[in-house]
Amino acid sequence: MSSKRSFPVDPATGKPIRDLEQPGYYPGYSTLGQKKKWDETTRGVVVKRAYSTGEIRFFGPEEGALMEAIIERLVPQDDRSEERTIPILPVIDERLFKNELNGFRYEDMPPDREAYHLGLKAIDEMAQKRFKMPFTELPVFSQELILKSLHDGKPDPDHPVWKRMPVHRFWALLMEDCVTAYYSHPWAWDEIGFGGPAYPRAYMRLENGLSEPWEKDESRYEWKAPADSVSEIEEGGAPPEHGSLHGHGGTH
Repeated sequence: MSSKRSFPVDPATGKPIRDLEQPGYYPGYSTLGQKKKWDETTRGVVVKRAYSTGEIRFFGPEEGALMEAIIERLVPQDDRSEERTIPILPVIDERLFKNELNGFRYEDMPPDREAYHLGLKAIDEMAQKRFKMPFTELPVFSQELILKSLHDGKPDPDHPVWKRMPVHRFWALLMEDCVTAYYSHPWAWDEIGFGGPAYPRAYMRLENGLSEPWEKDESRYEWKAPADSVSEIEEGGAPPEHGSLHGHGGTH
């Protein structure tokens, strides 16, 4: 996990929410706690996914560091303990290294490998132009401003790459890969109370929202977005103190 962390806040205490072994609303629930109920093949696949992390072979060192910084803002895990942080980059890297598709490619988009090379180069050059710093060195708020401009389909500053491939298509590709990698992991299943494969036992209670005997009831807790996030500013918080970096101000 990066040293550039941005913690959600407990609104009751004002303290950061951090170092959680299991974030989410299902405390004590463990999908892997059911592994003895699975067949051998299913158990092997899921356990390997939980505890095995692949090496980075597609992205070079600089691209990999940039991609990691972007992922940390798109799918923040700052509330998780370092040991329970879900590895997203290795999953995306493996797909691209093997040149596997997500099942389709839009005709106005280059191949996924090329799209990532182009998109990452554009993001870093946008950061350099707007803030005079590499994306990886920017504070959280400034990183989010760059990424939010892509989300909104209004790159700020603009970049020639977005004339070559549609920014909304690249954003969708990036988010699909990040979300797919995150929610394919058993620890993410714990977070949302998902029962996992349940094979060969199968699910029994399929109606009226009833839970299975091995599942946990939802137990919610309140939290606020980090003070240095774009989300918090848009909800009415005060902007962070880095005024020289936020000269464009359009998202405040």
